Amino acid sequence: MSTFADTTFTTPELIRNFCIIAHIDHGKSTLADRMLQLTGVVEERAMRAQYLDRMDIERERGITIKAQNVRLPWQLEGQDHVLHMIDTPGHVDFTYEVSRALEACEGAILLVDAAQGIEAQTLANLYLALENDLTIIPVLNKIDLPAADPEKYSAELAKIIGCEPTDVLRVSAKTGLGVRELLDEVVRKVPPPVGEAEAPPRAMIFDSVYDTYRGVVTYIRVVDGKITPRQRIKMMSTGATHELLEVGIISPEPKPSAGLGVGEVGYLITGVKDVRQSKVGDTVTSERKGAAEPLAGYRDPKPMVYSGLYPMDGSDYPDLREALEKLQLNDAALTFEPETSAALGFGFRCGFLGLLHLEITRDRLEREFGLDLISTAPNVVYRVIMDDGKEHVVTNPSDWANGKIAEVYEPITKCTVIAPSDFIGAIMELCQSKRGQLAGMDYLSEDRVELRYTMPLAEIIFDFFDSLKSRTRGYASLDYEEAGEQSADLVKVDILLQGEAVDAFSAIVHRDAAYGYGTKMATKLRELIPRQQYEVPIQAAIGSRIIARETIRAIRKDVLAKCYGGDITRKRKLLEKQKEGKKRMKMVGRVEVPQEAFVAALSTEDSGSKDKKK
Repeated sequence: MSTFADTTFTTPELIRNFCIIAHIDHGKSTLADRMLQLTGVVEERAMRAQYLDRMDIERERGITIKAQNVRLPWQLEGQDHVLHMIDTPGHVDFTYEVSRALEACEGAILLVDAAQGIEAQTLANLYLALENDLTIIPVLNKIDLPAADPEKYSAELAKIIGCEPTDVLRVSAKTGLGVRELLDEVVRKVPPPVGEAEAPPRAMIFDSVYDTYRGVVTYIRVVDGKITPRQRIKMMSTGATHELLEVGIISPEPKPSAGLGVGEVGYLITGVKDVRQSKVGDTVTSERKGAAEPLAGYRDPKPMVYSGLYPMDGSDYPDLREALEKLQLNDAALTFEPETSAALGFGFRCGFLGLLHLEITRDRLEREFGLDLISTAPNVVYRVIMDDGKEHVVTNPSDWANGKIAEVYEPITKCTVIAPSDFIGAIMELCQSKRGQLAGMDYLSEDRVELRYTMPLAEIIFDFFDSLKSRTRGYASLDYEEAGEQSADLVKVDILLQGEAVDAFSAIVHRDAAYGYGTKMATKLRELIPRQQYEVPIQAAIGSRIIARETIRAIRKDVLAKCYGGDITRKRKLLEKQKEGKKRMKMVGRVEVPQEAFVAALSTEDSGSKDKKK
């Protein structure tokens, strides 16, 4: 690690910063692997599939969660160039990762599967790239597949971007066909970065990770000036100052260098252990004669879904707080605040960008930090206005206001569904059943259609995606973005055990769906809660009105076993005595819900998100 990777700053004219945007399974990570091999930064013996996907979860699921950057050398017409490539996620929940990657680039490779065509999520990322004025290089991947139809999808891509079908490059990331020509095209088409070399240094933090031994490692893109080791730097939003212990590049492993100049992408290490001092989107400058104006940062991501995370063992609470803080450094879209539940103890109310984000975060907490967690049923943020004009923001059903409610507002989303035209009827029926309103419909080609709906976010986060996939035989793709809020007839459904509400099972649902939720939870809990010595009623209620009921039968001792023959009054007396005892027991007894019942009842609520790929 002690040798310098290079001792001279690369001139901005020879740098090309680009990212790859594509849908899940369209071959981003495979294309990145071929680029690493072609440029020679990874030796053949060290090569493995999905080289840039560092997390076990990414490798197991075959999805990219974290955007990864890598510096590649490339030669075109005898001239050496430096390429900075960022491999981005393709799932709707990780759009924030993509938006940060786009800020650090001048160009984007739009990668589309030649057997499937453009998907809703890719379309959303394409619009993001166009908003940032990036140069788009359209590419069809997997042209070696028997099902590939490059002519049809080249025309479709050309129509969307506004180029000629002949401009769409054709590659096979698996075999390496066309990748060399693609890198040449990147050098020709993507503009070099623009910045002032003599100005005070300004660098944008686009990512950071926590290293147990070295502290916080911050990834930056230099816009003006230069950053060198041993320089004292200042974080412009927090005002914190540090001495740089190491500056380097990622190629694809970290390599220390003599510094970073205009347009270069690399990392800094200051030895700081406090994760809050390296904020994504912050501007780094020098402590003395620093820049006056920070760079335009990123807009803060807005959580779409909230869920409570509680440790199985209450003593793990401090460990969970520390784990969440470390994870937040790595994932700026995660928000959390402490909360308590009568049933589950101390935990955190966490905000996520979507259901897959929730599931991945929980998975990472359990794997990387060895925690055992329960997550409550996910819900969205509601705005409740009372009769007296007071306003409440509700992220948790237990915060639901008691009293006369004038109006409830729920978040709505703009959904885009792309699917074969044969399934229009099935998709429309599903969207209408989820309170969706059709906003428009366009044919991308003769047999592919784009449907645009306005739908409540709460209807999407449960099982909408699974239902969509099953009704379209897996051919539909979904993308959604927030679109404000609307007034709705929503109620809070409480689950009562022996007349006492259990806060963990409460939910906010539309009045039409309240009965369904109540009966489902009551039936499930009847199977999960062990039988007591006395009868236990499980009820679902809206306010004081009971809408569903199930009963857990009592465990009865056979008091008539010792009676054989004789008068009926003897038996009746024994049964009456038993009945009195049960009544007394019921008055003092409390129903203890075992931890396993909580886990089972709540996990089946969000099981719709398991192994979701959009």
